[in-house]
Amino acid sequence: MPLFQPLSLNSARTSLLLLALLYSAGALAEPASKAEVKAEVKTEAKPAAMVMAKPELSGEFVYKYLVGEIAGQRGDASLAGSVFMDLAKSSRDARLAERAAKAAVQGQNAPLAVQASQLWSDLDPDSIEANQVSTQVLVSVGRLSAAKPHLQKLLLKPDTRANGFLYLNGLLSGQPDKQAVLNLMEELAKPYQDLPEARFSVAHAAWSNGLNTRALDELKAAEQLRPGWELSAMLQGQILAKQQAGSAMSFYDAFLQKYPASDEVRMAYARLLVSQKQIQAAKTQFVKLLESSKGSPEALVVVGLLSLQLEDMTEAERYFKQSLEAGYRDPDQLYIYLGQLNERRQELKQAIAWYQKVQPGERLLAAKLSIASITARLEGTNAGIAQLDSLEKLNTEQEAVVQQAKANLLMQAKRHEESYAVLENAVSTLPNTPELIYDYAMAAERLQKMDVAERELRKLILIKPDFAQAYNALGYSWADRNIKLEEARKLIEKALELSPDDHYIMDSMGWVMYRLGKLDTAADYLRRAYTAQADPEIAAHLGEVLWQQGKRDEAVRTWEDALRAHPENEVLNTTRQKFKQAL
Repeated sequence: MPLFQPLSLNSARTSLLLLALLYSAGALAEPASKAEVKAEVKTEAKPAAMVMAKPELSGEFVYKYLVGEIAGQRGDASLAGSVFMDLAKSSRDARLAERAAKAAVQGQNAPLAVQASQLWSDLDPDSIEANQVSTQVLVSVGRLSAAKPHLQKLLLKPDTRANGFLYLNGLLSGQPDKQAVLNLMEELAKPYQDLPEARFSVAHAAWSNGLNTRALDELKAAEQLRPGWELSAMLQGQILAKQQAGSAMSFYDAFLQKYPASDEVRMAYARLLVSQKQIQAAKTQFVKLLESSKGSPEALVVVGLLSLQLEDMTEAERYFKQSLEAGYRDPDQLYIYLGQLNERRQELKQAIAWYQKVQPGERLLAAKLSIASITARLEGTNAGIAQLDSLEKLNTEQEAVVQQAKANLLMQAKRHEESYAVLENAVSTLPNTPELIYDYAMAAERLQKMDVAERELRKLILIKPDFAQAYNALGYSWADRNIKLEEARKLIEKALELSPDDHYIMDSMGWVMYRLGKLDTAADYLRRAYTAQADPEIAAHLGEVLWQQGKRDEAVRTWEDALRAHPENEVLNTTRQKFKQAL
């Protein structure tokens, strides 16, 4: 495939808009890349008196110059660029070519930006900035072959060569032809095989092109040239993690044994451990980061959250409070965390005290809902509902959330008719609100108003076709009643397609397969669901399927284990009782 691949003018305008924004932010030389490379390429300090050919100040020249100035002041960057380009060509003045190039970039005029930046570079060949802008403009319009001489020039000076290679990663990372980028990077790096940044840049291009083995080979070469280089190690770990998480974790661990001060690598390792649900190991790494960062507020919050996941409430509270003292940027979030922590410890009045600290803003409603829920537990359902009724100045979305919360408090108190009435009124006053419609359908089902439940779920699917829970609820309702089983299976399959990791939907699929007589498939889905979430109703279903498979001892163990954790669950107790006489 040829290196020269002109983009459409619209694509070029998009790229030039980005360049314009970078100009206005003063960040033209700092593109982002997949490996989060940020490199600076030095720009020259222009001498106080650059030797330039003086343009002849004719009346026509002055007139055109004023037209360009006024166009620029009025925001017509494209006209300004055209005028300055004409003046630059006639006067051979690099300063005018520079103005033309920058105006063309601001005006998203791709053809003019290419011409003007090239003229600027020709008229001032020693200017790093001119070469750099010309390079970026050519790359932005996909003309890699034309950009190549400029890229080579960028790498000529030894003192900027290393950063130059890193800069190129970001500059070229958005190009659609990854093979062309790799070919170009290989040519640019060929004379500099002893430079680790050159090897890294080839690795980055190879990785972007899906050539992981080639990328790893280049990264190993870079590591030999520059031992302990964090940037190279992070990309190597990222590639390994995509192939096999265990390999990446082993690599990070070995690297940190040799280079324990590598905080960026340690952070990458800690995040990978979290993604693999190795919470204790992740916490160990974050604690080490805390030691090196002298207790940054953000790191303290992360360790607090990991402690919370490990059910270490004392440690979580300590880290959250330390983060508050260290000036964490979002104290309201910490008040919420501390309130939730005290709820889990059943210290409900202390939880309310933390929630009451939350200031007006995006987190206030969540705090108020939590206070209402605790109030219902301490003083009764009506007191909790009174808290909700006292909330004022709610927008439509917030009002819907409050009505859901009110219905939920009534449902928890087994006041199902009242809960249903609240939701019936809510869907009337706040129509076409998906979450309200779903809760209304579920409330109808609890009261055996199956026609209402089915009608509302069908409506919800029409309103929000990607609402996985609607398909699941309707499909499960039919499967549980042992009707329309093939239609139920199709609905649940659609739900799984939309939300493949949802354990409740896996449970539904297992249940409909059980109703269809496919016991082995049913057991597989239910085991996966129960592994993901030890929910008592999933345990009830899994136990029943195991029983029907003849695995009665395992079925009983499943029920008994779940009953120890959830002794009051109705579905679990009903299922256990149904099969008790057969023991």
